[in-house]
Amino acid sequence: MEPEVMTPHQPPVSTNNVQSKSAKIAALAYLLGITIVVVANFSISAKLNVPDDANQSATNILAHESLFRLSVVCYLLYCVAMLVVLAGWYVLLKPLDRTLALIAAFCRLLYVIAWTYVVLNFFTALRLLSGAAYLKVIEPDRLRALAKVFLSGFDGYYVGLLFWSLASTACAWLFFKSRYIPRVLAAFGVIASLWCVGCTVCFLIFPTFADRVNLWWFDSGMVIFEIVTSIWLLTKGINVSISPVGLKK
Repeated sequence: MEPEVMTPHQPPVSTNNVQSKSAKIAALAYLLGITIVVVANFSISAKLNVPDDANQSATNILAHESLFRLSVVCYLLYCVAMLVVLAGWYVLLKPLDRTLALIAAFCRLLYVIAWTYVVLNFFTALRLLSGAAYLKVIEPDRLRALAKVFLSGFDGYYVGLLFWSLASTACAWLFFKSRYIPRVLAAFGVIASLWCVGCTVCFLIFPTFADRVNLWWFDSGMVIFEIVTSIWLLTKGINVSISPVGLKK
């Protein structure tokens, strides 16, 4: 009978360098991504796409087509940035709860897919306004109205917002368990993200819910949480004295 081989006791593995780097990369990607989408939305799209005015929107876009296309590229860059965030936060939070971290990553992926759908709608609107020969069978006013439908097609965003808020809830909860960031900040993230989940579900079922709670209030708290968390991870980093199960060694 072979003698039993004794192995030395392995202490809990603390947060490693890969996780620290992933946190910083994800934080930088998030801050860059949110900056890009804010500039594209408020500095470009909001000026070209006039609410409830299909003719003026079409005129603006055709007069500044390159600028409109630039906004579309910015939205695509935002999607790329969110994929980096997805990967970085998964690497960071996987040791805490692999299943929950994977669910959060998958939900964030669905959010990116929804944003991609919105971008495709913008390209469809541009095609309708292109003046192509095969579109001559449709009256110009109808074409512009149809293009406006695609330009206003942010329904896809609110479908994606449900998955984003679910992902943020899961991540905030894991941050709360881990103490990688201040627990007060993580607790605020859980509450703000759950609020966004509730508001989005109500809005998708009852569109008039937006008359009671302004659309801007749905995700504002959640965005603030993720921005502050990203700034914290980029400047302060994560507490390397915390073990993967969220307890101090």
